[in-house]
Amino acid sequence: MKYQGHSIEAIIFDLGGVILNIDYQKPVEAFKKLGIQDFSQHFAQHGQTSLLDDYETGRISSDDFLTEIQKLTGPEVHRQHIIEAWNSILLDLPEERLHLLEEAAANHRIFLLSNTNDLHIEQFNSYLIEEHQIPSLEPFFESLYLSYELGMRKPEPEIFRYVLEDAGLNPATTLFIDDSRQHIESAQKLGIHAHWLPAGTLVDFLPALL
Repeated sequence: MKYQGHSIEAIIFDLGGVILNIDYQKPVEAFKKLGIQDFSQHFAQHGQTSLLDDYETGRISSDDFLTEIQKLTGPEVHRQHIIEAWNSILLDLPEERLHLLEEAAANHRIFLLSNTNDLHIEQFNSYLIEEHQIPSLEPFFESLYLSYELGMRKPEPEIFRYVLEDAGLNPATTLFIDDSRQHIESAQKLGIHAHWLPAGTLVDFLPALL
């Protein structure tokens, strides 16, 4: 595979916005209904408060996260409603993208690197079972690197360095695909080839390169 004239041996995929369709506005709207009018100040693609940062890096548990959110909504709001609002960002994963991952894996080492959390992964895996009859994305990748398990998150350079070292990857032959420009810029500073992908366009970009 060639990317901008460079030979690519490994591909690192982001999850949300690349493989899985997501909508950053949905949880903002859902939490407004639960009484948090300024949730967009806490949660955004380009930045977030320390609470969400701590949750996505595993420094606090799902229980702690829900407790803190409930302080903002009020105790009358049931935790299940908070979970549903939080998970509303997750949409669908078209079947064709799974086939594309299989095609990519035929001739490349492929990996997943995602800023995520326990509640989202639990909901996502439930969706995979219901819609695609698979328990997780693990069979599609050589390794899954999830921020809440690693204690690091993008765009911190440390998480990219960890993936490179753990997987034994050469940045000069590695392509990283993500829908957030700040993540792309961080990867590029380490010598990784990185492609910013507008949401939902993976099947328009990748097949021509494989």
